[in-house]
Amino acid sequence: MVQVRNLSKSFGSLRVLKDMTCDILAGHTTVFLGPSGTGKSVFIKHIVGLLKPDAGELMVMGRNVPTLKEGELYQLRKHLGLAFQLGALFDSLNVFDNVSFPLVHHTNMRRKNVEARVAEVLELVGLPGTEHKLTTELSTGEQKRVGLARALSMNPPIVLFDEPTTGLDPILCTTIDELILKLKTELGRTFIVISHDIEGTWKMADYVGVLYQGKLLKYGKNEDVRHGDDIFLKQFFGRTENGPMIGV
Repeated sequence: MVQVRNLSKSFGSLRVLKDMTCDILAGHTTVFLGPSGTGKSVFIKHIVGLLKPDAGELMVMGRNVPTLKEGELYQLRKHLGLAFQLGALFDSLNVFDNVSFPLVHHTNMRRKNVEARVAEVLELVGLPGTEHKLTTELSTGEQKRVGLARALSMNPPIVLFDEPTTGLDPILCTTIDELILKLKTELGRTFIVISHDIEGTWKMADYVGVLYQGKLLKYGKNEDVRHGDDIFLKQFFGRTENGPMIGV
């Protein structure tokens, strides 16, 4: 579904991604962990074509994203859902208008079909009957779920999650983690998550990648990464206080 080969990106003298290589498998949840500033968000921006790498390939659904023209990127993005870190809802619009926004602007669906799809995805995220609520009437957790409903509205085969539990208390973190796991089981989509939430990762991930200083230190199945003996991993996962990582 997504193949990454020797992906590198620098901003001036700062190397943010360094020869990143991995395969993200279809129908699985893959979580990229790492401290702040390690290249996680930069990687997501490459997947959707907002940034171009200095070197390397990034194949999404058989297309090499860095080589695509604007019109081709536009078409590819219709197959990608993005759940933004803070929801990124339009605060002047109600829930229905937020969730239906991609359908109204990027499809020719009839109004009754749009209404049915919005109701369907709101049901999926546990917010049935909230179409007419304003976003200001929603809790932080509800806003996150509305953002997720919008990301799912066009039934994309790939959904990207940018720090889905940032800013939430532990109870809401667990709720969102369980929701992502439930949706993955029910929908069978490819979920790509960037996070610093270690406990949540073990709950939801099939595959885990650990990024540090732009390098993909480890990539593999959940259990293999979780119980790895690498000193970097032990320090990051809190199994040892001392190690080579700085600022963890």
